[in-house]
Amino acid sequence: MGLNLNPFTWWNGATLGTIIGLRGKARVGDDALGNVYYEGGKDTAGNPRRWVIYEGSNDASRIAPEWFSWLHHQVDDIPSRAMPAPRPWQKDPLPNMTGTALAYRPPGALEKGGHRAPATGDYEAWTPDA
Repeated sequence: MGLNLNPFTWWNGATLGTIIGLRGKARVGDDALGNVYYEGGKDTAGNPRRWVIYEGSNDASRIAPEWFSWLHHQVDDIPSRAMPAPRPWQKDPLPNMTGTALAYRPPGALEKGGHRAPATGDYEAWTPDA
């Protein structure tokens, strides 16, 4: 159709109202996924307000753990200065895979053939006469 719906829909990224509301706020950084982080003003408790503008769909699982800590005031400084360097054994965070082919499916799920392990025999069904 060719229409740019981004100014009117929140699930495709920041709306026009959000972008206008960020005027005068400081851009403090971005992450590997392209999300942009802002800070400015104070909330009712006197803490600085912090925002994330998602690159692509708005999905909270697409925020890196170190930036999550910054957004929720668990660390005061931006992650590149406040957090230690990642360890070699640490894996990169993954977004929520629910609804994709990579989602976890336990044994016995229909998508895995629907075959469950046989019962162990220690179950005894309840009957009202017993």
